[in-house]
Amino acid sequence: MLVYSCHGAAKQVTGSCHLIECNGRRVLVDCGMFQGDRAAEQANAEPFGFDPATIDALLLTHAHLDHCGRIPRLVRQGFRGRILATSATRELARLVLLDAAGLQEEDARRAARSDRRGEEAVEPLYTIDDALHAIDFFEPGLGYGHDIDVAPGIRARFFDAGHILGSAQVLLTLGEGAGQRTMLFSGDLGNPGRPLLRDPVPAPAADYVAMECTYGDRPHRSVPDSVVELYQAIRETVGRRGNVVIPTFALERTQEILYYLHLGLRDGQVPPHVRVFLDSPMAISATEIYRRHPECFDAQFLQVLQHGDPFAMPGLHFTRSTQESMAINAIDGGAIILAGSGMCTGGRVRHHLKHNLWRERSSVVFVGYAAQGTLARRIIDGAASVRVLNQEIPVRAQVWTINGFSAHAGRPDLLDWLGRAPRRRVFLVHGEYDRGMRGMGEALTGLGVDWQMPGMGEPIRLD
Repeated sequence: MLVYSCHGAAKQVTGSCHLIECNGRRVLVDCGMFQGDRAAEQANAEPFGFDPATIDALLLTHAHLDHCGRIPRLVRQGFRGRILATSATRELARLVLLDAAGLQEEDARRAARSDRRGEEAVEPLYTIDDALHAIDFFEPGLGYGHDIDVAPGIRARFFDAGHILGSAQVLLTLGEGAGQRTMLFSGDLGNPGRPLLRDPVPAPAADYVAMECTYGDRPHRSVPDSVVELYQAIRETVGRRGNVVIPTFALERTQEILYYLHLGLRDGQVPPHVRVFLDSPMAISATEIYRRHPECFDAQFLQVLQHGDPFAMPGLHFTRSTQESMAINAIDGGAIILAGSGMCTGGRVRHHLKHNLWRERSSVVFVGYAAQGTLARRIIDGAASVRVLNQEIPVRAQVWTINGFSAHAGRPDLLDWLGRAPRRRVFLVHGEYDRGMRGMGEALTGLGVDWQMPGMGEPIRLD
């Protein structure tokens, strides 16, 4: 008997976690963290909905926190199976999990220092030791296009998803003989036409597909138009002597924006006197990891690599230390500040927002998805003021939202990826219920495709 159940990203965007049960074996695809409002964060501490000790293997599509962020908790609660991922994902996941553990430990220490008399002590979801222990379960990295035996009666093959470095679609072959079925997990699919990575491989034949639909209701603006708008935002802001704050995800978006800033300075589209600050220790380390994995790059970008460092530029500063980060706040204008997190839920970007959101001369440029309930989403949706680091800050800076830089495929590209091959059913996951999921569902209905939005933990038999 084959059973599929979704234990994260069910009728919501984050927390991706999928369970397949086949011939007495249990395999997970992803084990991600919920992100957004306080309720989403609290969900990370809730039971998984299955016994981690019974899981034979975990297949990781990529290293974003909402796909890998609960792995140390899974291990802490008894998982002792194999963790399989591409080489680049394995390396990035180590960076992401250690960073997440460090932030959780720091949040717990900060809460302990505050006046919380009469309340229970705040415990981190997991510690740095937990993260290091979990990393031990990762096996040597896999390449694309090769079959691997995961467990008796279960084989997997990874295909390039074009989302971030090392990201993969996972095709599972389940069972043997006449009862054999195939199921494809899209992971997160990249936005085609971006400069660093290859486009996603079209969906291979599969009986069932679990498909992300973050942008299932709309297309993206074109990448060239988005680059033009980015340069415009920078020129206008620098022209009025303000700073440009760009909340960025450490993986992929940061490297892509650095590349476009490199080109803009080279071609005169960005004022030559600007100072660019990459204020994210994790993004700095991730950029070094990118340099180590040319096997993931687009062929044209590989040619660019032959002629120098595509991320380097005059006036670029990597700020690892807290003191260096704080010094940026003394700059009155003419700075471009890239800092995490992309949804402004944590990290150093909150300090830069505190010092720039209230300034009419400055700009905040959003270049990626912002989930409901996040600080980024409240700013994007036009809040007159927002709470940042326990202080109410008026939003007077100019706010730009440039979604063409998204690392997720838009609706037309998702449909192109799925293609017209017959499917028994498509499961819509990883999207906002009233937007991405319903929008994609309407499109699939028009194409005569059977689809379903799984409920959290709902067991679905695969006939």
